[in-house]
Amino acid sequence: MFQGETAVTLDDKGRLAIPTAFRDLVSRAGNRLVITYNPYESGCLWLYPEKAWEAVRDQVNALPNAKRVHRNLQLKLVGAATFVEPDGNGRILMPGSHRNAVGIEKKAVLLGMGNKFELWSELAHIEQIRQSISDDDLSDDMLDLRL
Repeated sequence: MFQGETAVTLDDKGRLAIPTAFRDLVSRAGNRLVITYNPYESGCLWLYPEKAWEAVRDQVNALPNAKRVHRNLQLKLVGAATFVEPDGNGRILMPGSHRNAVGIEKKAVLLGMGNKFELWSELAHIEQIRQSISDDDLSDDMLDLRL
């Protein structure tokens, strides 16, 4: 399970060094990641271990593509999915098209989110963190949490 927040810097070639705290977990998960777009929030990419990705991909592809919202989800998740493997130094090459689409240049934030990572542009992450959750945003499920 991935959790935690790490500020990262991409090198001049667009490579991201997987933080050492996560390298063993990525290795145990098959050492292959899938990069795709976060369909719900801009400024963020999702990085799944291959096995976790396969389950997500199959669920998304099972949606009837006669609905525009389903096709849009399929396009952003499955159509944009790219496989990457860490090199000997634990770096993965982030595709330029993905980085450009979400505004990731040099500085970014990698979040462990359970079954996947989220890679946020530094500015988008700051904006997300600064947004408060208001009482109007609370769902019934959130009301039961003991935080």
